[in-house]
Amino acid sequence: MENWLSFSGKGPEYFLEEIKSLRKGKFKLFIGSAPGVGKTYRMLQEAHELKREGEDVVIGLIETHGRKETGQMVGSLEVIPLKKMTYRQKEFDELDVDAVLRRKPDVVLIDELAHTNIPGSKNKKRFQDILEVLDAGISVYSAVNIQHVESLHDHVQQISGIGVRERIPDTVLQLADEIILVDISPETLQKRMKEGKIYDKTKVKQAITNFFTLQKLAALRELSLREIANNIDDRIVKQMEKSGVSGPTWANEKILVCIGYDSTAEILMRRGWRMASRLKARLYILTVTNSHVDSKHLQRINAWKELADQFDAVFIQKPKDKKIARIITETAKELGVTNIILGQSARTRKEEIMKGSIVNAIMRESDHIDIHIVSKTR
Repeated sequence: MENWLSFSGKGPEYFLEEIKSLRKGKFKLFIGSAPGVGKTYRMLQEAHELKREGEDVVIGLIETHGRKETGQMVGSLEVIPLKKMTYRQKEFDELDVDAVLRRKPDVVLIDELAHTNIPGSKNKKRFQDILEVLDAGISVYSAVNIQHVESLHDHVQQISGIGVRERIPDTVLQLADEIILVDISPETLQKRMKEGKIYDKTKVKQAITNFFTLQKLAALRELSLREIANNIDDRIVKQMEKSGVSGPTWANEKILVCIGYDSTAEILMRRGWRMASRLKARLYILTVTNSHVDSKHLQRINAWKELADQFDAVFIQKPKDKKIARIITETAKELGVTNIILGQSARTRKEEIMKGSIVNAIMRESDHIDIHIVSKTR
């Protein structure tokens, strides 16, 4: 992950609003709970409506995935040719950002927001292409599925059993001027799958058995609805504050996420960010290291720092010069933390009796601080 939106001093909300106010293009995002719900189709429908109203609308990149109905919906819309890229002796098609900037339409459609560009492209990620186009005063319509949102990665993996590799920072969603949830029922989506309208019929049986079960689709749909509802709530609060109407505020909340060298570190960080986002709180990430850090551990720490930057969190690395519980409580008191997030202890019951429970030790030393224990299965 690339550090593209890292600030110090003023909070992330301030800078997100500043970016929106400085650019001229508007960003409209179509979100779905799963492939095949009709995001791209809906985006093309709205593009035709804009064209009828006299807007200059072009297609920068549309991915039909071979779906006949979506391909037909392109219709008479102008299409900017894609850029041919060669990588490892294979040819790929990518969005031609410079061509879009030269053409300078009112609105450009750029599909597959979470896409990672071929090495050698102008930008590493497609959302960075989109930000560049927006900065040039061109409005952008784009689409993405909810499972590509960084902070939802663990929830999606738990629901679907699949780890999504291509992910976008949550801040990209917050930069959108308008978000449209394209929603259909799990039963309708599964019916579309069986009819071969989403994937080739040879892949239908495997898809329905794995990702496209009714239970998984229902859970992903609920996740999408909840996420968009929270996004709308945030926008309402911001509008109230702009109008001088006091809305709910939790300005004094501060959250400390404590991570160690195990598989739960990123899970805890994402949980911390979601809590911080809901509470409008400052987020801190704490890790404690031994005096000698091997190269593998150093790689993990660097990855944590990048994720912390993406979440606009303060990353703190402290030496293990005293008991872990003491380091955590001292750090929490120094920062004025109101919530501590910890992973479930890896100690056995016998070890806790012999050495003591880290959680209990923190609770004894931390008055007026809420402690949240995250299960390893989350």
